[in-house]
Amino acid sequence: MIIARLLAFAALWFSITATAATLRVCADPNNLPFSNRAQQGFENRIAQRLAHDLHRRLVYTWWAQRRGFARNTVKADHCDLWVGVAAGVQTLDTTTPYYRSSYVFVTRADRNLDISSFDDPRLRDLVVGVQMIGNDATNTPPAHALARRGMTANVRGYMVYGDYAQEDPQAPIVRAVADRQVDIAIIWGPLAGYFAKHSRIPLRMDPVQPQSDGAMLPMVFDIAVGVRHGDSELKSAIERALVRQRASIERILDDYNVPRVPKIALAAE
Repeated sequence: MIIARLLAFAALWFSITATAATLRVCADPNNLPFSNRAQQGFENRIAQRLAHDLHRRLVYTWWAQRRGFARNTVKADHCDLWVGVAAGVQTLDTTTPYYRSSYVFVTRADRNLDISSFDDPRLRDLVVGVQMIGNDATNTPPAHALARRGMTANVRGYMVYGDYAQEDPQAPIVRAVADRQVDIAIIWGPLAGYFAKHSRIPLRMDPVQPQSDGAMLPMVFDIAVGVRHGDSELKSAIERALVRQRASIERILDDYNVPRVPKIALAAE
């Protein structure tokens, strides 16, 4: 009986120790520049830095990043954290942000366009590419900003999730600018920066100004790490690691050409 109890205690101790020694991260297996199964994305590299800092073994659960991602991954206890979530989302507790980025206007450098506002009159005479989710209230802020100005006939939509059967499913909107399929595109900054860096045609990026199209349409977002509600111990540990790894994370963001913007007061209606 004593031996059986000792063995049971040893098994429990081993289980707890093994769990504590891992950092379970959920990520999309086909979502460059953010993440992929080969761990080539900048969020993969940030996760590696966090795991190294916390002396934990990095373990992935792969899940396509769609609606319900947090519910089906972190909240379902398939993993402990999500690297790269918008700060303040209601579905998770989020750390202090580690970068702030913006939607950007992307054009061919040889066009010499310097458009940075939805109110620039030149937009109405151009074919505009924009990231879209669907025909509902959850669409991207740039899609709403164009619609509220009555710009629809000259707009070409590119689904945020892209063709998931293909490698780099989000790249087509950037390639459309390089290939002259559209004159200009409004794209989330980290995505635009990465594919612009790898484009055979030099591309220009201009952050959307102002940082909000009225009070309800922000064009900039603070990005953080998300954990389950109430997991204050892990959240605090991650926040401390983010501080210690700040210089390394900045270098990673630079390597992937992620545009960052300063925090300023958002424009009012």
